[in-house]
Amino acid sequence: MPAKNLVIVESPAKAKTISKFVGKDFVVKASMGHIRDLPKSKLGVAVDQKFEPTYIVSPDKKKIIKELSAVIGQNTKLWIATDEDREGEAIGWHLLEALKIQENGSVGRIVFHEITKPAILNALEHPRKIDHHLVDAQQARRILDRLVGYELSPLLWKKVRYGLSAGRVQSVAVRLV
Repeated sequence: MPAKNLVIVESPAKAKTISKFVGKDFVVKASMGHIRDLPKSKLGVAVDQKFEPTYIVSPDKKKIIKELSAVIGQNTKLWIATDEDREGEAIGWHLLEALKIQENGSVGRIVFHEITKPAILNALEHPRKIDHHLVDAQQARRILDRLVGYELSPLLWKKVRYGLSAGRVQSVAVRLV
């Protein structure tokens, strides 16, 4: 059954606490972190097309997307309440993309720095839009990690030890630049 208001946070514990503050017109659900990512089995970045990433819904998150979709109706107000950092902002953007929802008047991005009733209610009174600068920053970091890590990890496997990952490279890349 569609909810009047759907608040999406990152963790189930946060969802449980917030649901106590917002009342019966709200359903609070957890995304369990990132919903979409670059595919694991290939590069997932079109280097020759302005480094355009190809995102897929993670297989273990398809059930969450289905559950969220089930409570979103034509008149549901969606509140994205992920963390206020570039990862949280990107999670919110990925949620909208995966749920095929346009960011418009029915979507509000809310942030709070403490999980108290006054903080949550204040956030609901002062929504904003997704900060696409933060989303772009997260995407740039993720793409950089993938480009360097995807090419460098196999070299580490041959030269050092199998299973090592070049992984997060942003700090090293920034120092090089």
